[in-house]
Amino acid sequence: MPTIPPGPPRPSENEPHRHRQIAESFGADPELYDRTRPHYPVAMVEAIVTASPGLDVVDVGCGTGISSRQFQAAGCRVLGVEVDARMAAFARKTGVEVEVSAFEAWDPGGRTFDAVVAGQTWHWVDPVAGATKAAQVLKPGGRLATFWYVAQPPAELADAFGAVYRRVLPEAPMVKSSMSPLEGYSVMFRKAADGIREAGGFGEPEEWRFDWEHSYTRDAWLEQVPTAGGLSRFPREKLAELLADMGAAIDAVGGAFTMRYATVVVTAPRTT
Repeated sequence: MPTIPPGPPRPSENEPHRHRQIAESFGADPELYDRTRPHYPVAMVEAIVTASPGLDVVDVGCGTGISSRQFQAAGCRVLGVEVDARMAAFARKTGVEVEVSAFEAWDPGGRTFDAVVAGQTWHWVDPVAGATKAAQVLKPGGRLATFWYVAQPPAELADAFGAVYRRVLPEAPMVKSSMSPLEGYSVMFRKAADGIREAGGFGEPEEWRFDWEHSYTRDAWLEQVPTAGGLSRFPREKLAELLADMGAAIDAVGGAFTMRYATVVVTAPRTT
């Protein structure tokens, strides 16, 4: 697996982890989030478990327990750490043990683990403080594995969706970048790797990639859209307009489409 070269110095302001109001907006509708958000490739879960020395796992920002349940299905004993009590309560109902805390401030009570994982959440954690905490709770040889899935719609829909966002919600976070989705996420990958290096106690970070596809009907995609970061904070009428225009774009290509996903893992073993 390729290693990740060091990036430029991290900016001191406007980091995602500094915007807690967005990070804690996902719990507005935990049931919708859990029902519509994609799961992670089984091959990714198996790769992380295989590369870890045992089966005791901490899931950082476990949310409703989507990734936690996948690691449980792979035979792991999972403890979730989740900042949003609403998401934590939902996860507990699905059989996941959860402690409510920001990971940087979490007290592990002397417990140690074989893996610290974080699905679609590590950008809400201070990358250095988070890696430092992970090093503290990992057993020697234990693995930190942060991962994200990057949605890459067909070109015609990518253009149409971008136009809708610019027209309806020009202030939305996804409008402010001119980069492709994978390019935008690569900034997060590099920050995660640089945070691991700066924290110390880990081997050189590696990047693992798993490509997959998922087909969506118009309604299935529109149901998921409001779970995106920060969208629940916009007025309902704006969100309704956004969904109506996105629905029209999907109708124009036949009412369904196939989304390509790249799930990327930034990972390193604890060495000291």
